[in-house]
Amino acid sequence: MLRAALQSNLDNEFGALTAFWSPRVVAVANGQHVKVAKVKGEFVWHAHADEDEFFLVRKGTLTIRYRDRPDVVLGEGDFHVVPKGVEHMPVAMDECWVVLVEPAATKHTGETVSAISKSIEEQMAHLR
Repeated sequence: MLRAALQSNLDNEFGALTAFWSPRVVAVANGQHVKVAKVKGEFVWHAHADEDEFFLVRKGTLTIRYRDRPDVVLGEGDFHVVPKGVEHMPVAMDECWVVLVEPAATKHTGETVSAISKSIEEQMAHLR
């Protein structure tokens, strides 16, 4: 059974994170997961075949690299949606705090398997 958090504090949720590129589900609403992640360095190239991916920067700067279009640079308060099926790679030169909103079925690194891939069970373990 999942703990239903009706109220929390975003900065407190970020404070609970101890590893980069390890998202944590902080809310579930209408089949969507709201996640927080601290990121630094390069992620992996990946795509989500059937899901869009929403990025909102809370702190720092995040670059979304694309193979087939110009990179997108996001500062604090900026958001961007990566369209489904589009290969991308998030990059942060310094520590960056990111809020993600995506369908519950979205895999962390799409179909790309990597040492940094986190299962949804790992992302939700703190809610059990």
